Amino acid sequence: MSESTAQPKTVLLRRGEVHSPADPFATAMVVERGQVAWVGSEGAADAFAEGVDETVDLAGALVTPAFTDAHVHTTATGLALTGLDLSGAPSLEAALALVRDFAASRPADRVLLGHGWDAARWPGGRPPTRAELDAAAGGRPLYLSRIDVHSAVVSTALLAMAPAAGAAPDAPLVADAHHAVRATALAAITPAQRDEAQRAALARAASLGIGTVHECGGPDISSEDDFTGLLRLAAGEAGPRVVGYWAERDVEKARALGAAGAAGDLFADGALGSHTACLHAPYADAAHTGTPYLDAAAVAAHVVACTEAGLQAGFHAIGDAAVTAVVEGVRAAAEKTGLARVRAARHRVEHAEMLTSDTIAAFAELGLTASVQPAFDALWGGEDGMYAQRLGAERAGTLNPFAALLRAGVPLAFGSDSPVTPLDPWGTVRAAAFHRTPAHRVSVRAAFTAHTRGGWRATGRDDAGVLVPGAPADYAVWRTGDLVVQAPDDRVARWSTDPRSGTPGLPDLTPGAELPVCLRTVVAGRTVFVRPGE
Repeated sequence: MSESTAQPKTVLLRRGEVHSPADPFATAMVVERGQVAWVGSEGAADAFAEGVDETVDLAGALVTPAFTDAHVHTTATGLALTGLDLSGAPSLEAALALVRDFAASRPADRVLLGHGWDAARWPGGRPPTRAELDAAAGGRPLYLSRIDVHSAVVSTALLAMAPAAGAAPDAPLVADAHHAVRATALAAITPAQRDEAQRAALARAASLGIGTVHECGGPDISSEDDFTGLLRLAAGEAGPRVVGYWAERDVEKARALGAAGAAGDLFADGALGSHTACLHAPYADAAHTGTPYLDAAAVAAHVVACTEAGLQAGFHAIGDAAVTAVVEGVRAAAEKTGLARVRAARHRVEHAEMLTSDTIAAFAELGLTASVQPAFDALWGGEDGMYAQRLGAERAGTLNPFAALLRAGVPLAFGSDSPVTPLDPWGTVRAAAFHRTPAHRVSVRAAFTAHTRGGWRATGRDDAGVLVPGAPADYAVWRTGDLVVQAPDDRVARWSTDPRSGTPGLPDLTPGAELPVCLRTVVAGRTVFVRPGE
């Protein structure tokens, strides 16, 4: 396989397995002018052999639609890939040692940036003190975001650079104080550092078969320059598509920045790990109910403005009280603008972890897309996980109810929230199919659809994310084991290879099975990744 980033060629792929509803037994595909032109059998492929620019011998490899990651923070992902990543630190002491080594290796950085610590997984369960950070960083400005990116610990020197943070306590900073220090820290990144980080993140995505990412930017997350710079970079270089969402209640600003919506991480609340998700009842390990950022009236006003402007609205809502506020606000907007217009706009809710039967029904009624992250359950679910620590086992067992959402007809779009959890599309599909709470599991096929076609539908497009004639030629080629078809019962991992099902097979994702390896990623007919040696 040879790499090409020039204009789209006419390409014949043959002698493989093509995952296409147009032909469940397809072994060949023709791509022309950036679109799928034909899928079918190897015997019929000979008719196209003379009229193509390139023939790719798949040698038994699997071809699928490229994945869409529906929630990414691209620059932060790149900084984690190229900088200080604390997600693997097994203890506070280990994290501080990593900070010391990183500070020594980066003498020219104005601010030291790191991500991924999680005190809930450390012996003793406490975050570093400011004095410990000052010592590890050698007195330099230091910003370390918690794994959920809704709180951070910082050094004294960084606080001195961020007067807007106020008299911050010697504890993880949340809400406005966190936003102030994060803005100060990210402002220290040079344009060259930012471009390097964005390229690193997009290259990692392409290497994993991800053809599209939804960038969730905003004034409390990054900056306007960061957002527009990413959109320019993605438009000018071969790589994954980037669909941008700008999280600000300013419709004209979002439009001017080139955003698909004033949506994404427009915070209705925070996160469970940082005790800032907004709940109806107090946390199990804290005597409060979290932090509300938007009420139903504010949600309604924003949804009306976006609907009338023809843009998507969307909100970050994790806690049950925050989700209720979003639902009540969208319903009030529908009463003003008309339910049909609200449904047609396909407004989004990011994360939507704590749902009830009533709010699930409301999502279906209002046409809301649930942009969710199955890896959250894999990381934080279970009887001993962070969810149970924060909420108690009973409430924790209700989180991320993917099966109930699908049964209600709620559109799902899967993502990673990278760098909160890594870019890992097949791991995401596995996490949904083998949810820690069996009642919330969905079939591999449904999970795969949510991570491919679901991401396109979340942007308002129904003609993509599937390999059928006329669809965009966004696809990935995989080295994988035997293909299987999951049994109809979503809650039980029974498997069948019976070809009479007429359903395209997918890789075996049972826990312990080796995940597929991406050999090539193609976006709009242009190759954006080829694994070395292929």
